Amino acid sequence: MPIADKLPQQGTLLCDVPGDSASALGLGSSDLCIPYRRVREGGWGYLWGDSWCGPDQSGDYLGSPLILTQDEFDESGSRAVEFTGTVSGDRARQVFDYRHNADNGAGVTEVSRIPNDAIEIGGRTFVQYTAVHTWAGPDSDTDGSAFSGIAWSDDHGATWRDFDHRWAGQALGIDGNPYGMWTFAGIDPDGYLYVFAKRWNGSHRYRRDHGFVQLFRYDPADFFHGNFAAQQNWAHIDGRWGWHATYRYPPTPIFGRGNALGEFSVARIGSTYVMSYFDCVDLSIKTRTADRPDAVWSDERIHVVHDDTRPSAHLGKPRMPTLYGGYIHPGSASPSNLTVMISRWNGTEGSHPYTATQWTGLSA
Repeated sequence: MPIADKLPQQGTLLCDVPGDSASALGLGSSDLCIPYRRVREGGWGYLWGDSWCGPDQSGDYLGSPLILTQDEFDESGSRAVEFTGTVSGDRARQVFDYRHNADNGAGVTEVSRIPNDAIEIGGRTFVQYTAVHTWAGPDSDTDGSAFSGIAWSDDHGATWRDFDHRWAGQALGIDGNPYGMWTFAGIDPDGYLYVFAKRWNGSHRYRRDHGFVQLFRYDPADFFHGNFAAQQNWAHIDGRWGWHATYRYPPTPIFGRGNALGEFSVARIGSTYVMSYFDCVDLSIKTRTADRPDAVWSDERIHVVHDDTRPSAHLGKPRMPTLYGGYIHPGSASPSNLTVMISRWNGTEGSHPYTATQWTGLSA
């Protein structure tokens, strides 16, 4: 029996299906579907990227990001995710206040703002995003970013403000900024908020990405107020790994040079940290695990692939062509029964499907 046949959810489309729960809320087609826990309100939020009101990128363009909500999540996967609301009233709409294909005050044109992750701390919701200047072409020497920033909301996502601090991207002079894309691993039992970051590669075509991922942490109170100067970096100095003030040493990549990575995600599931990512060269969704954010991470494990006939490591794996994304649901049952949101689109405007899919039952 193929591996995919054993999974409770194996590529279930979460939008781009007329009459589904997303379309009932005004979202016809989109990608990403990044899950986060809504602590104060209860339930779950799901962040979407560039979105349209109709299927296959048809109808009105809604923008990016959008947020749909869900009251209850079935960790077993017996029931697929169904959306029950939005943070923007009765219908889904772009939650950030900015203009597309325009300079919004940063001195650079922004095509769109793409969310990378969200977290709620102390009743405040935070979204880290990348402002895209241009979508990079094949084998690109530049990442196409404008800048990266963090927006926050004190009304559960209805209205948003930005911290003043931004991390410059390629269009503002720093190509391949290692702070381009963030994922929030959450607040560990030791009290720190752990964050992983990498170069922006939302196009999946940036050849200088090299798979470098870095780790840093904050006292949650410092992060809450945007005191990014209080950051502590995980760095390899004088032959030893340790935590260092950001003004002393930058973070050291935790993995050696490897394949370019696209979207990535880290979540603490039970007592285990799980990292997932899209390998842009292997065209697969992979995971690693660790006991702590600053522990040694396991070798990567392949889960869902674009092509299940080659290479040999892909044989028998669940197959979904033109995949990307790979966001861990923080409500997953266990590291051996993960729910992961994987996007699907072939890159051609108006093609079907343009969606995010649910996979439950993956074992990290």
